[in-house]
Amino acid sequence: MNIWKKLLGITLAVGLSVGMSVSPVFAEVSILDAITEEETTEDYAEDTAYNPARSNNLSFGNVKVQRISDHEIGISGLTQCHKSCSKVYLSLYLERKVNGSYGTYKYWEYTANNVTNLSKTLNVLVPSGTYYRVRGYHAASNAGVKESTSTLTSGIMIK
Repeated sequence: MNIWKKLLGITLAVGLSVGMSVSPVFAEVSILDAITEEETTEDYAEDTAYNPARSNNLSFGNVKVQRISDHEIGISGLTQCHKSCSKVYLSLYLERKVNGSYGTYKYWEYTANNVTNLSKTLNVLVPSGTYYRVRGYHAASNAGVKESTSTLTSGIMIK
């Protein structure tokens, strides 16, 4: 009976060692593997925010970000009013992802008087290898009443 125990023990030991053998697995790691719900795989992202129906001045705000090349992006913003407003505001914040978090990289603030809309388009040189997105602030005022909304695109990769 001892021989059977020895054979069973050896068989189990061999079976376990074969079943538990470890072989290395090599995988390519890409920065795109770190994509979150805040980013897109597209070369373009856009966001539009409409003001409530009871709004008298501000109709909507819109921002866009687009990859132009490996070191350049295009950004644009629009503040659209229902009618001519005494002051219209548009702020564009280019945000860059560093160490997993977005922070303001560059920003531009614009105002215009007695207009129905305010729009700006910019081409910006940026370092490659990370995600960029655009945050917008849109506002319009008339007779002391100021209405505002904000927008935020998804991040796009600049390779």
